[in-house]
Amino acid sequence: MTRRRLDATVQGVVGEAAFLLSSPRRFLMEIALPPVGHGVVERSKALIDPVTRFRNTSAYIFLVAFGDDEERRRVVRFVNRAHAPVRSDGYNAFDPKLQLWIAAVMFHGGRDVYERFFGRLDRAEAERLYREFAVYGTSLQVPEEMWPADLDAFDAYWHSVVDDLEVDETVRSYARVLLSGGDLPIIVRPAMALNRFFTLGLLDPRIREAYGFTWTEAHQRWFDRLMRIAVPAYRTLPAAARHLPKKLVLRDARKRFAAVPAHVAAG
Repeated sequence: MTRRRLDATVQGVVGEAAFLLSSPRRFLMEIALPPVGHGVVERSKALIDPVTRFRNTSAYIFLVAFGDDEERRRVVRFVNRAHAPVRSDGYNAFDPKLQLWIAAVMFHGGRDVYERFFGRLDRAEAERLYREFAVYGTSLQVPEEMWPADLDAFDAYWHSVVDDLEVDETVRSYARVLLSGGDLPIIVRPAMALNRFFTLGLLDPRIREAYGFTWTEAHQRWFDRLMRIAVPAYRTLPAAARHLPKKLVLRDARKRFAAVPAHVAAG
């Protein structure tokens, strides 16, 4: 790669369009943890109303990264209110251990995608990025001391979880429907085939295997070819184009949360 990385910070990573494009990959990794997966299958509207779920999740991601203090307070209160009724056998949306996993997935996925497009981070850059991503857990119910101390501790945590993951048929079926497009309009369905291929290519092989997705050497060769085209093409885009999705999501989120009375947002 001949072009230097641009901004290896939490704002630089989540502000790239590539981060949003990898959202399905992060979601599959999140729900691979059984308590999260079962809670999502029972409660989430991702299949029947994927647009609203995307807007809500993206609002949290972007307002935590780019918002002012009041915007961050409002979106955190909104998430806490949304999480309050989400309880079932083995799942509580306020469980800090489950929130730790979701924040860990965000860091792992964000770093992976950023490095695929802009090159490998050196140790100091990766450590700084890792520390910054803690905010996605600690803004909710994850105590600061629960966030692994450094990258070595994070890697140990990550492997301890991923190595033992078992995805049951309930979550597998949900994931298959999700990748097929759920209840999205038929006109969008053709694009879902490419999205599915891209998502599976980005998945940690162990998680892909846990889901039972077919992924052959031929699939990998085609994915590698796709990335050899996509990476340089993406890097030639002007910053305004790469950051346009961030701009649109932030505009939508700020408009929505500015319209919520403070006493309602406070719950």
